[in-house]
Amino acid sequence: MSSPQSPAGRPVTVVTGGSRGIGAATVDHLARQGHDVVVGYRSGREEAAAVVSGAQAHGGRAVAVRADVSDPDDVDALFAAAAGHLGPVTGLVANAGLTAHLGDLADTPVDVVRQVIDVNLLGVVLCVRRAAQVMSRRRGGPGGAIVTVSSSAATLGSAHEYVHYAAAKAGVDALTMGLAKELADDGVRVNAVAPGLVRTDIHAGAGDAGRLERVTARVPMGRPGEPEEIAPAIAWLLGPDAGYVTGAVLRVAGGL
Repeated sequence: MSSPQSPAGRPVTVVTGGSRGIGAATVDHLARQGHDVVVGYRSGREEAAAVVSGAQAHGGRAVAVRADVSDPDDVDALFAAAAGHLGPVTGLVANAGLTAHLGDLADTPVDVVRQVIDVNLLGVVLCVRRAAQVMSRRRGGPGGAIVTVSSSAATLGSAHEYVHYAAAKAGVDALTMGLAKELADDGVRVNAVAPGLVRTDIHAGAGDAGRLERVTARVPMGRPGEPEEIAPAIAWLLGPDAGYVTGAVLRVAGGL
């Protein structure tokens, strides 16, 4: 099965959380593989612009669009902007996420719990829902592929750190498997990548910039992953070589 393409002859892929970390590495990797890319971001306008410039340097078209993935109107506007600038969307990487806080659930403020679940689960639900609407061949779309970004936390639970985040990511796994079955006859494959400890600023964003070094000993391979090691797995699931793969959760976690 070949990948759907835009009228320009290139896949058009939306990457949420595309201004940094795994998202930025994914945009770069996809641009090198011939995708036109929409860089979704909530903050970090300058970072998103730099990612766009990098993608364009690889010969592709790219545009940055600000969107809060937990806001359905923003999600609709993100996909509308993608179609308006680049053409029919054929791929989605639902990557935007945060942990926001480290600690026992009993000590985590309710507003933080809500924010983490809203971004990491509701945001993914809203994005894949819209992708299904615009990509499904039964609904007049071009077909395509969706990759959600889960986490090894979904099966490990992340006790004393962020069990609410782990619960949200477990929800993403269930969403991925269920939606894959819904869209299997509609020309849309749905899979997930579940990274482990990866060197991004998500740890600093939760107020613990040194966490990565402190917990690396848990990883059987003895080191954290790099965003550039996650991006190829995402790209493979989007591409034609994974044409018979749907409903899978691919763990990229160094054995964790």
